[in-house]
Amino acid sequence: MRFQSVSRALIGVSLPAVALSGCASGGGSAPNLPPAAFVSTQEGPGEEYIIGPLDDLTIFVWRNPDLGAKVQVRPDGRITTPLISDMPAVGKTPKQLADDLKVALGKYIENPLVSVIVNNFSGTFSQQVRIVGATEKPASIPFRANMTLLDAMISVGGLSEYAAGNKARLVRFNRETAKQDEYQLRIGDLLKRGDSKANVMLAPGDVIIIPESMF
Repeated sequence: MRFQSVSRALIGVSLPAVALSGCASGGGSAPNLPPAAFVSTQEGPGEEYIIGPLDDLTIFVWRNPDLGAKVQVRPDGRITTPLISDMPAVGKTPKQLADDLKVALGKYIENPLVSVIVNNFSGTFSQQVRIVGATEKPASIPFRANMTLLDAMISVGGLSEYAAGNKARLVRFNRETAKQDEYQLRIGDLLKRGDSKANVMLAPGDVIIIPESMF
């Protein structure tokens, strides 16, 4: 009798365990990204910045200050400077735009030296990080080199009162497979418990989705 009671107890314990393991394996939960250091041990240059609509630029032409200008990239992706109208700017790096301006100005002056400085930037859509859902101020923010999840959450003011931060997801386009990959985020642990392991590196074009809690 004692053996039967012990066997029944073991069966009773093992059945919930099997059920839980089945849920974990069959639930299809998103994988986690590796943690990011708060301070990078080896800071390196980020990807070359691509000019986007509404970026503020300073065009400098050496020894010809009258040909330079401070301009904002128009929504149609073009800029206008002295002697040059409707120069395409979106999609180029500052160096590429400077080279194009040099060619255009070469019709008027000999061997112009042109520099392009980005003052305030918005970036192209492919370089922005979007944070949507239960946050204080959903936004699309320009990606910066070595940007982390913590940086993005500071930019949008953190989680809203009813946010389910540990159920958040990060959607990232995979260029190799041409598909969207999805990763699990633990924003609640990061912001409320200070868990540094919940901080992850972001990439240009990432979308962070934060659902609301059901309770």
